[in-house]
Amino acid sequence: MANTKFYGTGRRKSSIARVYLVPGTGKITVNKRDMDEYFGLDTLKIIARQPLEATNTADKYDVKVTVRGGGFTGQAGAIRHGIARALLTVDADFRPVLKKAGYLTRDPRMKERKKYGLKKARRAPQFSKR
Repeated sequence: MANTKFYGTGRRKSSIARVYLVPGTGKITVNKRDMDEYFGLDTLKIIARQPLEATNTADKYDVKVTVRGGGFTGQAGAIRHGIARALLTVDADFRPVLKKAGYLTRDPRMKERKKYGLKKARRAPQFSKR
């Protein structure tokens, strides 16, 4: 158990996160940058840490994340999903806690496709009587 790595894939919107948990001190690295440097908003940092806080493992594992696609909010959600899945490979006893909090559920909401005759998915062109 010298160099043990636990892996989890997280997805949200069009973001995909590859998450590796390594026994350590609790440092989170996103795309080779510190998480505080990568995410500007504190709410996004909190979202990404939620599974670790729920299972009381925040200071037991270093988290290395490669995330691509989407915006910052989607990426934070993908990281949360990936960390939750990786924690399941660490210990299956975390499942009830993570499941109850909703961290294992893949958020299915995606951007709706644009329809012809419209400006966006539902936005119609401006109407003028004459």
